[in-house]
Amino acid sequence: MTARSRYAGRMETLPERYERLVDEGKLTRDAAQEAALPEFERIRAELAKPRKKGLFRKAPEPPKGLYLWGGVGRGKSMLMDMFVDTLEVPNRRVHFHAFMQEIHSGMHAARKEGREDALSPVAKEVTESVRLLAFDEMQITDITDAMIVGRLFEFLFDAGVVVVTTSNRVPDDLYKDGLNRQLFLPFIDLVKERMVVQEMAGPTDYRQDRLAGEQTYFTPINAEARENIKAVWNDLTDGDSAPHTLVVNKREVTIPAFRNGVARASFYDLCAKPLGPADYLAIAEAARVLVLENIPQLSRSNFNEAKRFVTLVDALYEAGTQLICSAAAEPEYLYVEGEGSFEFERTASRLREMQSEGWGGD
Repeated sequence: MTARSRYAGRMETLPERYERLVDEGKLTRDAAQEAALPEFERIRAELAKPRKKGLFRKAPEPPKGLYLWGGVGRGKSMLMDMFVDTLEVPNRRVHFHAFMQEIHSGMHAARKEGREDALSPVAKEVTESVRLLAFDEMQITDITDAMIVGRLFEFLFDAGVVVVTTSNRVPDDLYKDGLNRQLFLPFIDLVKERMVVQEMAGPTDYRQDRLAGEQTYFTPINAEARENIKAVWNDLTDGDSAPHTLVVNKREVTIPAFRNGVARASFYDLCAKPLGPADYLAIAEAARVLVLENIPQLSRSNFNEAKRFVTLVDALYEAGTQLICSAAAEPEYLYVEGEGSFEFERTASRLREMQSEGWGGD
């Protein structure tokens, strides 16, 4: 049954769809998820109403949007997918970071054309194509985003675009401790005014549940390991992701693929570049699960990369971040000789512990 399913000639509501998926064994009933459904359904039902036409008819007020926040792995993105699938109005679902990159690119092009106000034409183009924008993972860490997002959202709201977003942070914690944050605070007020803010609290991290009892360390690096990594990634993210940029001490650190607390990168991406403890701590805090591919045999020849890998594992371990990886050898045989091999024994022990069922997820 699809979004076009009919209940006695009408569209299936979100609570009805949720109930059906539970009955079919495709979902596990979750009180926190059920508590969020009425707000999604409110928006869906309002947007489904036909627009009254007439020369002197005033356009109806659009429904308030929704800011759904809570810990990673609670099912926020799943509910968003379900919601968007039922919509019959022009809409777009996009990772917030990817959307902001598009806005910056559009503004850059507008400036090259000599536009004094670079944001207006870009925002106008967005508002002309959709009635609803669904953002996955609103997180603002970059000052360039922080300084334009308020005006951008004013454009969206004034044009009648409804905004629905998920986030791991309550609005008051957005851009926390950021540079010139006082200039960002009106945006938080705007969110509270034009969107219903709802917490999705729940004890179950379904992403960790998916990993329970599953293999998380694949060796050697071969076609089978690559297929296993791909399968785990698709299971955790449905294969959908976007690059995610963290700002650490005014520097940008980019995770190549990221969705709702699940990160994916290669050993080269994170350990062959000049990253340090602060960078790895930021990655560990941003990701509940890290999928790390192609860890090579470590030796004196790649000593610097090995040191960074040790620091990365320590950061993941301390943060309770789940590590899924492909490696050239089992942990005990990754670094067997040369300078640093003795010190690596602790890292090997941690890698082994991190494979145990029930580890992490706190």
